This record gives sequence, structure tokens and C-alpha cells, in this order.
Amino acid sequence: MTDPRVVKLADLLINYSLRIRKGDKLVINGHYVAAPLMRECYRAALLAGANIEVNAAIDGLGEIFYRHASRRQLGYASPFAKFRVERIDASLGIWGDVNTKSLTNADPKKMALAAAAGKAVRKRFLQRASKGELRWVGTLWPTQANAQDAEMSLAEYEQFVFSAGHLDDADPVAAWKKISLSQKALQAALNKARQIRIVAEDTDLVLGVAGRKWINCDGHENFPDGEVFTGPVQREVNGHIRFSFPAVHAGHEVDGVSLEFKNGKVAAARADKGQDFLEAMIAMDKGSSYLGELALGVNYNITRYTKNTLFDEKIGGTVHVALGAGYPETGSANESGLHWDMVCDLRTRGKLYADGKLLLENGRFLDKRFPQPVNTRR
Repeated sequence: MTDPRVVKLADLLINYSLRIRKGDKLVINGHYVAAPLMRECYRAALLAGANIEVNAAIDGLGEIFYRHASRRQLGYASPFAKFRVERIDASLGIWGDVNTKSLTNADPKKMALAAAAGKAVRKRFLQRASKGELRWVGTLWPTQANAQDAEMSLAEYEQFVFSAGHLDDADPVAAWKKISLSQKALQAALNKARQIRIVAEDTDLVLGVAGRKWINCDGHENFPDGEVFTGPVQREVNGHIRFSFPAVHAGHEVDGVSLEFKNGKVAAARADKGQDFLEAMIAMDKGSSYLGELALGVNYNITRYTKNTLFDEKIGGTVHVALGAGYPETGSANESGLHWDMVCDLRTRGKLYADGKLLLENGRFLDKRFPQPVNTRR
């Protein structure tokens, strides 16, 4: 028997997030472990009139690739991927893992080469998305592997995932439309800002955002969602920041990350664990040592770190930045094969200022029009 929350999620992804129309060319990419959600999304998309291509991944291919691929193969840019990204109307990614640590021992330099090879396709994807030519959304199917990373049982983790997306609500779409309004108020205030300052433990970072556009993420590109983001001015990032949680990327867990920026570029990078991987990613290409994203996490249904960026970057009361590629719709021109989100928790003695005015303190916005902790009064 299909979990009714899965049916709700599929309907939301196809009809709310992607806004599928008759005749749309939709690609669904997912891991075979996510088959229950892939099937329901396929059903919903067919009923909406889409023409659908489904790609299901299997275990072990990444490990084999990084072990045996030659330098030529690592640098191969697939013409099929380029062809697809030029022609699809919508893309749905459903992530799922049987083993989240399968690439932990992969050579980071090889991973950097392969990521750099895909930069042109990623750039074109983002260009089309920024113009409204391509709609996309990514989500997670809860698995035992993810539950173990989060230190939960599978049942607990499923509840965590579905709660983060308001799928226990009678009408999840109505819930996200209401969330969108509070985030829109925050977006409007941030669009007036010229400078953002982040202050927390071992952190004092100033980022220029003049002329940049802030984006209201309300379930149309990530699901669950709950952030407002922009791309900082490339050379106007100065100071230092220490990230509160391990930074997970491509199966590698890098802990205790601290970055120092001078005129936008990483001037020093330190990690308690994973230093070599951190350095390899920062050195990937010209854009990987600059920030492509600055974002505020505002999903107060997400309250704990789970070693999964989709959720961790949206924890209500946090801020995150991403090394590498920026999103063109924000005004960012930073290009890279890397996009690596890292989270700084502001819920304990953290502050965020916009043009010198205190906007958020201890994880809560001072303006009640903005997103607020669930069932909490100021």
C-alpha cells in the first residue's frame, strides 16, 4: 500500500513545484531505491500530459568510475547531456542513497576533474533556468543510509522528511503558499540591502550584495524548501567564517571548516578533518575559490543537523554560503564546476546585519513579518 504522503509529495512536485503542462518534455532522474516516489511522479506527470524520460541510477558506478577512469575519461563532456539540457522543459531529481559513504575514498583530484568537465552543461542548465525556459526541482527519498547519517530510525527519518515538507498537512500546497508570503517579505527587505554581515563564534564575515537579487525559495526548485538566497558580489567578501556542522560534498565529510576571505577569494582554508579534499575542491577552477551563494535558512520545521545539505542548509535560524557556481538569476557571474554549501548556525549567540541594522539574532528575525519559529511567540 502506497503511503498517502508519497502520493501528496508526487502531486506537489509535478503540479506545484514544476507546474507541468500538457506536452512538456520532463526528465526524471533518480536512484532505484527511490522507485516508490519515481512511480508516483511518473503517474502524476502522465496525468498532467507530459512526455517523460526516466533515468534510474544503480549502486557502484561512481566508485568504479573514479577507480578506473583515465584522465581523458574523467575530462569527458557528454554530448548527450548537452543535447538533453537544451531541449527539456522540466527536470526532476530524486536523490537516494544505499551507502552515503561510497565515494569517501575516491581521489578528490579525480572528482575535481570530472566536476570541471560538467561545468558547461551546468552553466547552460542554470542559464535556461534563470530565463524561465527550464523548470527544475530536487528532492530526497528517505533511506536507511540517510537515517543512519541522521542518527534516526528509518521511521523517525521518514517523519522528519515529510514534516519538513509539510506533507502531514491536509493541504501541503496551501501551506507552502502561506510560507511563500512570509519569505517574500524577507526577500523584499533584503533586496534593498547593500551589505550583509554575519557574526557568530569564530565568525565575522562581510559580504557585498548591492544590486543583487534575492530569490524566494518556496518549494519550486528544492523540496522541502525554506531559504532566501542571492549571489554576493564576487570580490566584496571579506573576513572569516567557521562552519558549525561538517560540510558534506560528493560523499566526503569535511569537519571543522574555517575559511578566510580577502577581496572575495579564499585566502586561507582549514579543516579538522578532510583538509586535502577541501583544498582540492577550492583549487578546482577559477571560480571555486569564490562564493556563488549567500542564503538564510528559514524552514523552522527543520531543527536538527542530519548530514544532508538539502535539509541542513534550510534549518531555521542558520545562514549558508556556497563555494563555486552562482545562480545567474541573482546577478552572480561566478562560474565553476563546484557548488558546495556550508552552514553556519546563528541560533546561539549569532547575529546577522543588513546595512548595519540587526536583522536576525539567536536564530530569530526581529521583524514578525518574516518567518518565525513554529508555535513560538516572541
